[in-house]
Amino acid sequence: MPLRAELPEEGELVIGTVTSIRNFGAFVTLDEYEKREAFIHLSEVATGWVKYIRDHIREGQKIVARVLRVDPAKNQIDLSLKRINDHQRREKVQAWKNEQRAMRLVEQVAQALKRTSEEAVDLFGPSLVEKYGSLFGAFEVASADPKRFQKENEKAEWAAAFLKVARDNIVPPSVTILGTLELTDPGPLGVEHVRAALLAAEKVDPESIELQYVGAPKYRIRVHASQYKQAEETLKKSTEAAIKTIRSTGGEGSFVRA
Repeated sequence: MPLRAELPEEGELVIGTVTSIRNFGAFVTLDEYEKREAFIHLSEVATGWVKYIRDHIREGQKIVARVLRVDPAKNQIDLSLKRINDHQRREKVQAWKNEQRAMRLVEQVAQALKRTSEEAVDLFGPSLVEKYGSLFGAFEVASADPKRFQKENEKAEWAAAFLKVARDNIVPPSVTILGTLELTDPGPLGVEHVRAALLAAEKVDPESIELQYVGAPKYRIRVHASQYKQAEETLKKSTEAAIKTIRSTGGEGSFVRA
């Protein structure tokens, strides 16, 4: 059920399995490209001088490599192990695991549609990858923002089944950010004015905003959201609403981001 091109692109990170090791390098099958064979030259195994290649890799090992060259005419793909940092390696492994999981979820969607997995992938795979970057990304959006997903795919016969599988299996990603509001009003109605400012802050998004009394005049504000940018925008609107409200009654307000 391939969703990728037949060959990787130069510079791309790929997942592979080491199948054979020689003194001059190692042969690898590419897990994401229908087990196509690729080669890692000894000079690309590790930085510095490599005396024994088996000190660095072994048969059967799952590796992340960077594509150096692709020659379709010769059906030759050259890889490098040393031109990747640890962060890139971890991200690639996680993305690969996510896509493996996504394919298992596709099987559930296929069952609900009374189709084979291959038919299901052909039905919606390419369009979802184009819209959301990957199949797993599509499942994440369907779980975290079902209204958006439904709107973007409302005419698709498979959308309802896809949404149900996403909701049943994917926990929406979330972030939490916080800071401290300082609200003061020395007037006789100061307590009521501070309460009104806090209500104005919470009213921006009651489901994602959490307010906590720290000790006069400080109040902790937490915002929960599925994306960092969304959380920051909600926090900004909420604190601005509180400060505007308290100042409108003669008080003062400020905010410090944690």
